[in-house]
Amino acid sequence: MTRNPTFAPALQTYMAARNTVAVSIPVIQPAAPFLDMAGEDLRRRIFLTESETGETLCLRPEFTIPVCLNHIADGADTPARYAYLGEVFRQRRAGGVEFYQAGIEDLGDENIAEADARSVVEAVAMVRLATPNAKLDILLGDQNIFEAVLKALGLPRGWRMRLARTFGNADQLKETLNALSSERPMPNLNPQMAKLSANGDLAKLSNAIAAEMATTGFPAHAGRSSEDIAARLIEKSELAAVKLTKKQFAALTEFLAIREPLSTAAKHLTTFANCAQIALGRSLDVFEQRCSLVAAGGLDPITVTYDAAFGRPLDYYTGLVFEVRIAHSNTNPLAGGGRYDRLLTLLGATKPIQGVGFSLWLDRLEALL
Repeated sequence: MTRNPTFAPALQTYMAARNTVAVSIPVIQPAAPFLDMAGEDLRRRIFLTESETGETLCLRPEFTIPVCLNHIADGADTPARYAYLGEVFRQRRAGGVEFYQAGIEDLGDENIAEADARSVVEAVAMVRLATPNAKLDILLGDQNIFEAVLKALGLPRGWRMRLARTFGNADQLKETLNALSSERPMPNLNPQMAKLSANGDLAKLSNAIAAEMATTGFPAHAGRSSEDIAARLIEKSELAAVKLTKKQFAALTEFLAIREPLSTAAKHLTTFANCAQIALGRSLDVFEQRCSLVAAGGLDPITVTYDAAFGRPLDYYTGLVFEVRIAHSNTNPLAGGGRYDRLLTLLGATKPIQGVGFSLWLDRLEALL
């Protein structure tokens, strides 16, 4: 899709009326932030090039990261709301490499539930502006709830991080859960290193590895220092020593099977937590508030579905994730978004800045007209 669709002005008028600032983002972007943070699915589909100075650049594959970089570079105050409409470039399975997206990025609003609900409501409103007669399905997930369940079940941090990285990828998540539920071999080390690794003694293990490398004349591989190797061996030992109990596995399986209308999802999660004898804390409070605010924003919570296993293929999401699709279909989403509270800090912000936003695929919307 190499042109603006006919409904683009209506979208721009709507976004301007929602207390947003329209931003213009350069087409050529530094590639490193996308390669580091956008997720494997996007990384393998972006178009790379190189500057005269050797810097790796890319054609703009999405807007969230460059909008955040722009906010940091300008030293702008928060809260701030940014709107965009323009081309993005990446290889698509359905064909084509150039298409238009529009969306809103909401930065620095400390009322997380309110900002989340507003993002969902605005995304649906913009889809309906473009296709007023389409029947829609709205699907929500929540990575914070998933991570709260993992923590409440007593999983160590290494396994929580590993499972969190698979959130939204059903095959990887199943594979990781199966690995966590079975016996796994410990790293194959000599007795001294095995003991240091099992004890988590980073300094002594690092020194032992450095001595071994010096003795064998084996240099650090691919830039990995003895400290890096020691930390990784300790992590592997910790992960290998943990095994899910039947009770933990049953609780996780039950949780991931939850799929409820938003009108009853919070109650279902509360019942699950009580039966599993775990506390979900603030993450459940935010979830309940978000449900109420989505309904107050005009969306019938019966038409919105919460899927405990639903995620989106971008690594920077941290909480709410959602997609808007044609009802009763498995077609590509018309809109999608979510919360990314760690992204701006990773991009260089000097203080934490919350973020939530969404994008619309304008070519998919135009195809419905």
